[in-house]
Amino acid sequence: MSYLVLARKWRPRRFAELVGQEHVVRALVNALASGRVHHAFLFTGTRGVGKTTIARIFAKSLNCERGQGAEPCGECATCLDIDAGRFVDLLEIDAASNTGVDDVREVIENAQYLPARGRAKVYLIDEVHMLSKPAFNALLKTLEEPPPHVKFLLATTDPQKLPVTVLSRCLQFNLKRLDEVQIRGQMEKILVAEGLPSEAGALGLLAHGADGSLRDGLSLLDQAIAYTAGQLDEAGVRTMLGTVDRARVGALLTALVEADGAALLGEVDTLAGFSPDYGQVLDEIAASLHRIQLRQLVPGASADDGADREVDVPALAARIAPELVQLWYQMAISGRRDLPLAPNPRTGFEMSLLRMLAFRPAGAQIAAQPGGVGARTPAAPAQGRAPSAAATPKADTVSVPRVATPVREPPPPAQAASVEIASAPAVRLALRDADDWVALVAASGVKGVVRDLAAHASFVSFIGDALTLALPAGMDHLCGKDMLAKLGAALAGPLGATPQIVIARADADGDNLHARNARARDERQAQAERDFKDNPTVRRYMQQFGAKLVPDSIRPADPE
Repeated sequence: MSYLVLARKWRPRRFAELVGQEHVVRALVNALASGRVHHAFLFTGTRGVGKTTIARIFAKSLNCERGQGAEPCGECATCLDIDAGRFVDLLEIDAASNTGVDDVREVIENAQYLPARGRAKVYLIDEVHMLSKPAFNALLKTLEEPPPHVKFLLATTDPQKLPVTVLSRCLQFNLKRLDEVQIRGQMEKILVAEGLPSEAGALGLLAHGADGSLRDGLSLLDQAIAYTAGQLDEAGVRTMLGTVDRARVGALLTALVEADGAALLGEVDTLAGFSPDYGQVLDEIAASLHRIQLRQLVPGASADDGADREVDVPALAARIAPELVQLWYQMAISGRRDLPLAPNPRTGFEMSLLRMLAFRPAGAQIAAQPGGVGARTPAAPAQGRAPSAAATPKADTVSVPRVATPVREPPPPAQAASVEIASAPAVRLALRDADDWVALVAASGVKGVVRDLAAHASFVSFIGDALTLALPAGMDHLCGKDMLAKLGAALAGPLGATPQIVIARADADGDNLHARNARARDERQAQAERDFKDNPTVRRYMQQFGAKLVPDSIRPADPE
């Protein structure tokens, strides 16, 4: 019998089984319960957080033989086929390997046909950001107005690469990275069901290594079960992952505090015997310095996750000046970044530690003042003069080398929104008609969905502070309070005050920037076709050799 990996065996089959993502589940459950199901959904988030899993459960909810709802039965033939990945009306498309316009055209053509078995034909397009620009353009019209029996579920790890025209046509849900507590809890549940023993420390290491991805965590769990022969002890998992005992990190920090170079290199030798990932060790050092700094500056924010028992955070916080903690933290981060440039990983790791060791006056102590606040670094004596007794550091002063203090930049002025209008005039604009409105939008710096709203809006009136705009039917998704607030904030400068935006409905598309751009585009296309057909060479080829024009093959030349 073939073995089914844990990530597949324990894939959630109902919304109630999902770990985290409550904000997404709540919205989808309410939509299914009310019957107000949008035709296009976009799920974004890092790998392994449940994008395709949610899409499959959603497909079951739409097609379950016992009725549409948020709780598919999981027992009918349709539910079982969807779980097995063989339901004919759930079409899963990997956009990473089907990027071309021809692949999308095939989807569009098939979408016109009714479902073969279910009530809805569901297209799940994974890694949709990999589609080419022509493929996106071919998909836009169908994505905006699909047949009533079609639902699009798009998933991506990189939503920034999606055109705003796609974003504006979808309901977007951002799936969160799972925290270590959620991942560890799911692992414990699975191991109890599988009848496998485990140590809490081992699961903590695996949850940390998952880096927010439950699927990655379950893959690591599979690997750990095989490596430890089903025992899942902390020492075995630590060896498998190449991680080090945090007590070793505490010993390194203690050697640094005591300025004991021999002890520091001795700890490095001990670490080398475990063949560690030196980048991960620097990460652990930075994490420990973070906990030390919290203990010093914001004691109430410190959370005991077990790490404080392996690294003596209270003792180290009392001995290291806060300024030096910051300096060492930056050195650990920069050392982690520079490891690939080092002659070998151990050399890069040692140099990072030696850099921390070097940044102190020789023989000076580095203890913090009582209460965790470091004293100021004494002023450096003039060149060529011996320091006076008054300038000698005391036992409780900070032994941080004197470095230039960066000039603090003044904070930026508060903004009502992140949208700006380019070259906003200092005086109030007279906004009388559609021409004024279109010119204002065309010259504005608004971007993204807010620009989509402004471009599709037609001018109605501007009386007092009330700006009335009309939107065509089907554009309700652009009328959210946040969108209107951002647009109003962007128009505050040119109009002299933040307008109160009132949205009216239009039976047909009015005169707006989107319509004018479309007309101009159509005119450029028509002119390009006329110019091409009137070209003497083209006419000669058609007359003498029977050449024929390929429909839709003519494109206007780029004006740039």
